[in-house]
Amino acid sequence: MERESMEFDVVIVGAGPSGLAAAIRLRQLAAEKDSEVTVCVLEKGSEVGAHILSGAVFEPRALDELIPDWKERGAPLNTPATEDKFMLLTRSGSIPLPTPPQMRNHGNYIVSLGNLCRWLAEQAEELGVEIYPGFAAAEILYNDDGSVKGVATGDMGIGSDGQPTENHQPGMELHAKQTIFAEGCRGSLTKGLFDRYNLRDGVDPQTYGLGIKELWEVAPEKHTPGRVVHTIGWPLDSTTYGGTFLYHLEDNQVAVGMVVGLDYSNPHLSPFEEFQRFKTHPRVRATFEGGRRIAYGARALNEGGFQSIPKLSFPGGVLVGAAAGFMNVPKVKGSHTAMKSGMLAAEAAFDAATSEPNSGNPSELTEYGDAVKQSWIWAELKKVRNLRPSYRKGLWLGMVYSALDIFVLHGRAPWTFRHHSDHETLKRADQAPVIDYPRPDGVISFDRNSSVFISNTNHEENQVTHLMLKDDSVPIDINLALYDAPEQRYCPAGVYEILRDDNGGNPRLQINAQNCVHCKTCDIKDPTQNIVWTVPEGGGGPNYPNM
Repeated sequence: MERESMEFDVVIVGAGPSGLAAAIRLRQLAAEKDSEVTVCVLEKGSEVGAHILSGAVFEPRALDELIPDWKERGAPLNTPATEDKFMLLTRSGSIPLPTPPQMRNHGNYIVSLGNLCRWLAEQAEELGVEIYPGFAAAEILYNDDGSVKGVATGDMGIGSDGQPTENHQPGMELHAKQTIFAEGCRGSLTKGLFDRYNLRDGVDPQTYGLGIKELWEVAPEKHTPGRVVHTIGWPLDSTTYGGTFLYHLEDNQVAVGMVVGLDYSNPHLSPFEEFQRFKTHPRVRATFEGGRRIAYGARALNEGGFQSIPKLSFPGGVLVGAAAGFMNVPKVKGSHTAMKSGMLAAEAAFDAATSEPNSGNPSELTEYGDAVKQSWIWAELKKVRNLRPSYRKGLWLGMVYSALDIFVLHGRAPWTFRHHSDHETLKRADQAPVIDYPRPDGVISFDRNSSVFISNTNHEENQVTHLMLKDDSVPIDINLALYDAPEQRYCPAGVYEILRDDNGGNPRLQINAQNCVHCKTCDIKDPTQNIVWTVPEGGGGPNYPNM
């Protein structure tokens, strides 16, 4: 069966903050200039917001620019941040620390980013944007001259044996004058663009963190709407970068989470178990006693910042948002920079969409990269570029340098620290201490299976696994032999298991792809880069409520 095709002026891959901001800005420009621009947004989640996971304390700077009357339009920014706390945790106590300027949240809002994206999608559709949730962009299409022609959605109804089933439906081709890639962190199509167009030449490798989050309903007397709490220290050791958050939303809800830098070196470390252990701390546990956990999720996030931003344009397309790596790590925020990048991309793409012929080879929007460098995104990220890599030597040196950079140098140091690839940092298992994690109590701490259950993750079982191995021998011959199979621990969803015979022999890797919450950690942290994350059938994966 041949694939059908549809023609648009602009196709956007991903209905996150950057993709939706781009779509809205395109249609705003069309209205302002009395011109017609057709815009399509593809979203692999079952609905807009289904795969969106963030803390989140939201800085409305870009939203103010995009939709100045967002309050009157009912944007779900319901809880202003009213109180900041920053603490260093020890095993049984805490030490209050001054809140760094980047982490002060006056004027910001504690939100569900998923719900904000749902609202942004409504604004986009009112302007005439076509949004197709449940359709995963699985392939980039190219013109004869090598420029991007558009994307194709994945086939539906391909069985686990690779053969079409009775429910088979071929994917759809979407052709565009410009394609905006807003896939989010570690997008599978974006990786291919990096290689094809050498977009990462001359910049540092991207480095990542794994964010794990739960949403709780707590007792009213333990709830303070607007409270923002960040911690560093315990339970992570002083050589592992990471931190935690507790954000008090409306309706007696508290979002709690941990981010662990994926440049950690101990292969025995489990970010999931560290997060569960964090909640048992005396200063934390009390918040959740008597409450109930209502949602769980995990997602990788970019931590490379300024020195890891790739070339942003190529013939026929651009990168925006987390696909490009615009997160401000010290600020613990990226949605505002993502939205601004989408708006700048839209302004460049609009000019191309209205001036270029329907047929022919698309241009490269180099003016988009220039606009980013002239915007507040660039200035903001450049100022904090040295803070995350300063922690490579450990927590204490990182804190000392950060204080120097913030309060003495004011972000104007004449040097720039460099990044390295996260998959290169693991020690051999026999060179690192084994970590003894306590069993979950089922009240405050939980296991992976019960956590994945409340993420509402679902995949069509009879489909080719979307988690591919370049070499089937590597998981046992290298990962298990040298690193004690770290994929069993860095995956927050129990996707990877080492199974053995009854006598303990014949180890083999089992991939429980149906558990995958699309965090992309395996694609990032696998020490030989043998695991490749690809998109499953559209609509699969988590279905996050209010996350």
